[in-house]
Amino acid sequence: MVLLAAGGRALLMQLAHPKVAAGVADHSRFQEDPFGRLYRTMSTMWSIVFDERSEAVAALERVESIHKKVHGIVLGSETLHAGARYDAFDQELLLWVHATLIDSAMIAYDRFVEPLREADRKNYYSDSRKLACLFGIEETIIPSGLTEFEQYMKQMLTGDMIAVGPTARSLARDILYARPWLFKPAGPLFRFVTAALLPEKLRHGYELNWSTHKGKIFLLLASAIRSTLPLVPSPLRIVPNARAAEKAFRRQSRLTRQAD
Repeated sequence: MVLLAAGGRALLMQLAHPKVAAGVADHSRFQEDPFGRLYRTMSTMWSIVFDERSEAVAALERVESIHKKVHGIVLGSETLHAGARYDAFDQELLLWVHATLIDSAMIAYDRFVEPLREADRKNYYSDSRKLACLFGIEETIIPSGLTEFEQYMKQMLTGDMIAVGPTARSLARDILYARPWLFKPAGPLFRFVTAALLPEKLRHGYELNWSTHKGKIFLLLASAIRSTLPLVPSPLRIVPNARAAEKAFRRQSRLTRQAD
């Protein structure tokens, strides 16, 4: 639930950049399999963060191989960047995609798991900068700290770089109304939570209805999830890569203590 909430929000935020939306629309099977793309993106992140070095490097190489094919021109129907060229290795786009994942993860954790302390937020962001460098983002353009990152997000959302266009709205419908029959029962809840987590500007851009009443319902839902999440068995609550990394860490710690 937490991953779905964070992933849905991040995807819609990414697509709000017309160049990202154009690249996704032109070079992926997104409309046929939006949740397959979301899962592949998340599993790649998990592999890079938690797996052995060789597996992390292989995941990065797969990403680079895919990105080599992604370049083109933004359609003239877009309100921003119409006719502009896009490229998956564009530093501006790489930073925006990475930033949405980091921002969405912190917000989802804060809402559905427990409030993040400022020190935890700073540590998490510091680690995320290292991940950004692995994805080929130049260190000089990555916000240097949490405060700078928050300023970057505010500037992107209030400036003229981000605007939900027709391509993004079309792709968003494929995300929010995905076809897989297994997803349909959870569809209304997923749409509700995704809308709740989005910034107001993007919620309006995607034409997602919201109200004060819905906001109150969301607060009750988030509180219920925070209360019940600890009761969920860890295999259903923690991704396999993280569980494997934790086991390896504990095993290494035992060996170190025995050696001492």
